[in-house]
Amino acid sequence: MRWETVIGLEVHVQLGTRSKMFCACSTAFGDPPNTNVCPVCLGLPGALPVPNAHAIRLAVRAALAVGCSVHERSVFARKNYFYPDLPKGYQISQFDQPLATGGAVGFESPERGRMTVGITRLHVEEDAGKLVHDRFAGKTAVDLNRAGVPLAEIVSEPDMRSAAEARAYLTTLRQLLVYAGASECSMEKGSLRVDANLSVRRAGDPKLGTKCEVKNLNSFANVERALNAEQDRQIAVLESGGRIAQTTLLFHAGTGQVKPLRSKEESHDYRYFPDPDLPPLGLSAAWVEEQRRALPELPDAKRERLMATHGLPAYDAGVIASERAIADYFEAVLAAGVEPKTAANWIINDAMTGYNEAGEFRIAPARLAELIGLVAGNVVSQQAAKKIFPELANGTGSVQEVAERLGLVQVSDTGALAGWVDEVLTAHPAEVERYRKGEKKLIGFFVGQVMKKSQGKADPKGVQPVLVSKLG
Repeated sequence: MRWETVIGLEVHVQLGTRSKMFCACSTAFGDPPNTNVCPVCLGLPGALPVPNAHAIRLAVRAALAVGCSVHERSVFARKNYFYPDLPKGYQISQFDQPLATGGAVGFESPERGRMTVGITRLHVEEDAGKLVHDRFAGKTAVDLNRAGVPLAEIVSEPDMRSAAEARAYLTTLRQLLVYAGASECSMEKGSLRVDANLSVRRAGDPKLGTKCEVKNLNSFANVERALNAEQDRQIAVLESGGRIAQTTLLFHAGTGQVKPLRSKEESHDYRYFPDPDLPPLGLSAAWVEEQRRALPELPDAKRERLMATHGLPAYDAGVIASERAIADYFEAVLAAGVEPKTAANWIINDAMTGYNEAGEFRIAPARLAELIGLVAGNVVSQQAAKKIFPELANGTGSVQEVAERLGLVQVSDTGALAGWVDEVLTAHPAEVERYRKGEKKLIGFFVGQVMKKSQGKADPKGVQPVLVSKLG
């Protein structure tokens, strides 16, 4: 019997503010436990919350980036539950009147090609604290530094049909949020966390199965692993004649298994009601439109423009548009006078190595453009330029001076070229004989050997005539 998997995701994104959602405490990551707290985020009597205007601004930009309609009126609500990391006994969130609804994210599914996942809602809320289980033997510690950190929760429609599809959606969603400047979306720092809802049903059955939720997934790889594990578990239960109980689960990365945490909560379990300390949030249409205009060109539009305006292949345009920092670097290299395809080749094949290691481009766009100009002017060869490139990161001296210091300025002197050619021909008598018997394609081999012998300094355009002359 064939089963169909149905997946919806709830993504919690830490908004990129320096202070918390309802107080002035710092959101800095890695500070000593329980140092970024105050009466408001500790829920002490008499403390009153004040919304963080910048958090609202970033949440609106995130909503617009994923195509949502932002409502002029939304309501903060208290979500009531009791847990050691929730000092107030409730979380300030939004319920029946959220900030934004009705968006969509388009992406490439590995199985179904181009598709769209609907966004049910985006609402703002505060984070809870963190339980630490490995600090003291046999005890659990509580760190409340995260309590009150501003979050946007983005809830998708159940439109995904595989774990790989969910991962592709998350990759695109993260890309949009980073482009919009709403969040850095670092799963390592906990600024992007995923709760995944999954059910299975018989293929062709329009009725949804009973869903289970896997909580607090902290990497895209673990999202995919957890969803595959939960899919297999549900199918095994159903095929053995059992029934799925609506359950909240945790994924154990070490074992690759999902384990029950508690029965799945419903909205009535949280006893939502409007927060009496916070009035409804009112946003004017003009202000929302101002936030829309503040958004940068988003990845899909940028990719299409790179192909249409600059003639880049789809692959090149996709890599460059994948992150805003890469796209900005490319545009800066173009502005320095480099032809688009040449700039793309250098960025994708050379500059990206340092970017992936350090998270930033260590060579200024103008210096890369200067290096490319030396290649175009036959001052250095392409091979020599590859050796010069990593030396440019220290920023000392012009690119020409770096090339000279490394002894990589291209040699066009016929006498010097002839010397290298003679050495190569002497070292490869068999290939010389084959060339003279008609294997003219060996000329490329000889040019390569001369470039190697000269350590990239020989002018390849000058090498070939010398070779042809000496080979007869």
